[in-house]
Amino acid sequence: MLRALYTAATGMEAQQINIDTIANNIANVNTTGFKQVRAEFQDLLYQSIRPAGTAASTSTEYPVGLQLGLGTRPVATTRIFRQGDFRQTGNALDLVIEGKGFFQVRMPSGETAYTRDGSFHVNKDGSVVTADGDPVEPQITIPADAQEVVIASDGTVSVTQAGQSNAQTVGTIQIANFQNPSGLNAIGRNLLVSTTASGNALTGNPGESGLGRINQGFLEQSNVNVVEEMVNMIIAQRAYEVNSRAVRVADDMLSQINNLVR
Repeated sequence: MLRALYTAATGMEAQQINIDTIANNIANVNTTGFKQVRAEFQDLLYQSIRPAGTAASTSTEYPVGLQLGLGTRPVATTRIFRQGDFRQTGNALDLVIEGKGFFQVRMPSGETAYTRDGSFHVNKDGSVVTADGDPVEPQITIPADAQEVVIASDGTVSVTQAGQSNAQTVGTIQIANFQNPSGLNAIGRNLLVSTTASGNALTGNPGESGLGRINQGFLEQSNVNVVEEMVNMIIAQRAYEVNSRAVRVADDMLSQINNLVR
């Protein structure tokens, strides 16, 4: 029964992490470019009472073994990069990547971060930046007298300035992709940074080398499905309740044993 207590406790701890993950998904249901996170689990070690293939007699052996599991543990929180729905905004600096890829952002530390959040702005110097003021990489500067900003599907940024009839190209927005995007490390503020697990960034112009295309005037919404998360939350809650019930049953059995000596 002591084994059952500890085994059920691992199940309760695992479901707590599962609920924490689901709660974070639901909290970010309106976060631009947010990607759903899924908790993954593995079973723990097994105590082999009798291994399979043990001799049952001089001429026979047991076809199956006798093993007792010791519970479960969380091993990963996988980010699911399924495309989110697009929402039209009409804002010239709202961009969405249709397909694979991430916008590149230069953080104050000088490190490059990556994001699917394409809600950009212009700072006092005319640089295209995120809501936190981090500039897009490579840097794009919009002239102060720009009357219209047009961003093509290949990332080319063109502006029409006052007194001019022809548009002028002021830069190109490049995007990046990774061999293993699930290996990126989330640091908050809709930003991800590369790790040894994700591999090095593969940068290029949108629409080339398997990279997605850019669409102007749209934003990518969170890919969290609220109904799915609610179902997952109910399942996790019931699993937690069953594990807590197993703790109570093991405790009752121990109580019965203790009462035998009275």
